[in-house]
Amino acid sequence: MRVLLAGLCTVDLVQRVDELPAPGQKVASLSVRVAAGGPATNAAVTVAALGGEAVLVTALGAHPLASLARADLDACGVRVHDVAAGALDPPAVSAVAVRERDGERTVVSRNAGSFLAELGSAELAEATRADAVLVDGHHPELAMATARAAKAEGIPLVVDAGSWKPVFAELFPLADAADIIACSAQFDPPEGTVPAAPSVVATAGAAPVRWWRGGRCGEVPVPRVAAKDTLGAGDVWHGALVSRIGTLPLVELIEFANEVAAERVRHVGPRSWIAPVRAKMGVR
Repeated sequence: MRVLLAGLCTVDLVQRVDELPAPGQKVASLSVRVAAGGPATNAAVTVAALGGEAVLVTALGAHPLASLARADLDACGVRVHDVAAGALDPPAVSAVAVRERDGERTVVSRNAGSFLAELGSAELAEATRADAVLVDGHHPELAMATARAAKAEGIPLVVDAGSWKPVFAELFPLADAADIIACSAQFDPPEGTVPAAPSVVATAGAAPVRWWRGGRCGEVPVPRVAAKDTLGAGDVWHGALVSRIGTLPLVELIEFANEVAAERVRHVGPRSWIAPVRAKMGVR
C-alpha cells in the first residue's frame, strides 16, 4: 500500500534519564540518540516498517541539522518530499527526556516554527496516486491541500488530531464515512469549533481505545505490556492505522494498531522497535 503522510518532521535529541529533571536541576543522561520525529514522520516510519510505501511531505530545509533527519528517514525506507528545500532556517528540533523506569517522556519542541509549507505540483501528484493519506495539521496549508486532493480522488484519509489545532475546524468537515479522525484523550477543542465527524477514534495510552461510527460506538482493549519507551507511541499507532485503512473493518483495524503500538513501547529508543514489530506482524 502506498501512503502519503503530510505534516511535521523534527530532529529529535532523545536522552534517557533515571528521573525527569525538576526545574533548575541538571541531570546526566544514561544514553542519547538522534532521530527524525514528529507525528506524520513517525507514522511514515511505521508504514514503511509494516511493508508499505511511505511518502512523507514535510518542510525540512537546507540547514545542516536537516540532514540528520533525512539520513534517518532514508535508513527507515521513507521517501521525503521537502516543500521547503531551499530554506536556510533550522528545522524543528525537539529535546526529549525519557524516564528509565517506565518509559514516560517529556518533550520540548518548536514544532512547525516559521516554515511556510505549501503543496507543490509534484506533491499533489503523489497525493492523488496514494492508496491512503494522513495529515497531522502541523503545517495548515499543507494539511488542507493534501486532504482536499485526497478527497477529490476518493482516497481514505486519517487526520492525526493528537492535540487541537485551528486548522481542524476546516479539516474535519472534509471527512466522510471512509475516513477516520484519530484523537487522544487530551484532545480539547474550544467549544463549538469542531463539527461532528462520521468516524472518530480516541486513544488514551494504556486505556481502551474508544470509537464512534455511524451512530454506533465501542471500546477496544489495549494489550498489557511493560512499557520501556512511550516516545512516539501514538504516532506509531496512527501509522499502523493508516497502513491498513480500507483493508480491515474498523474494530479489527484498531486491534491491529493496538498490537503494533504495544510492541513499540516494549523497546528502548526511537528505532529499536522496528525489527520486532516486523517480526511480530509477519512483515518480510
